[in-house]
Amino acid sequence: MTRREVLGLLGGAAALAAFPRLALAQGGDVVIFAAASLKTALDEISAGWTRDTGKRARISYAGSNTLAKQIEAGAPADLFLSADLDWMDYLAERSLIRPETRLNLLANRLVLVAPKDSKADLALAPGLDLKAALGDGRLAMANVDAVPAGKYGRSALDRLGAWAGVKDRVALADNVRAALLLVARGEAPLGIVYRTDAAAEPNVRIVATFAEDLHPPIVYPAAVTRDSRNPDAQALLIYLRGPAARQAFERQGFAVLGRPSSGS
Repeated sequence: MTRREVLGLLGGAAALAAFPRLALAQGGDVVIFAAASLKTALDEISAGWTRDTGKRARISYAGSNTLAKQIEAGAPADLFLSADLDWMDYLAERSLIRPETRLNLLANRLVLVAPKDSKADLALAPGLDLKAALGDGRLAMANVDAVPAGKYGRSALDRLGAWAGVKDRVALADNVRAALLLVARGEAPLGIVYRTDAAAEPNVRIVATFAEDLHPPIVYPAAVTRDSRNPDAQALLIYLRGPAARQAFERQGFAVLGRPSSGS
């Protein structure tokens, strides 16, 4: 796999290519557009949904920004799960979700990761000299202008006074899982991802966890899209708040927001 392929993992081009398949699924399967950081937990939950109900979900993973833009362009999604409030707000402002279905589903933490055999040891405190820690390497991050994980990461580094020193040493990826892969493959000595991503990848280790006051709250909202015609979309959204889904999310390291639903 080339570096370009790694950077494009789960990216917009792949999701766009899935449109014809998703359109065919629209008549029966529930089509979910979900932030890439949800993949490990949501794949497990989708399999559980099928076991429990006999119904199926088809999931397209990418950066929340990419997915929101695709929904705006008419992509056939039934549910949207974003990694931040901004991109759900983007669709809400354009009346592209059903506001009565919107809920805040999950919370997450932001971490600094290194390859599993790295000896890196850093304290995420003001005055952090991240440039020195990188050596000749680069810092893997999701797109800092659009992807939620990248925006959170830039905010945290700004608050620590470290962004100016590394902004020209960043390897930008289309989404957080692509950034994670750069570190897992040893192509970047350090990366900024979610705690749940680090938990899903055995070839990285967490060097340090960013304080929550260094960036906006990491909240994952979910909603049924305006144009969904699938009667199972609302049922699956309820299932995502039920006990089976809650256990899967928590095993992956997410904090589940709100009270569990009895609807699953």
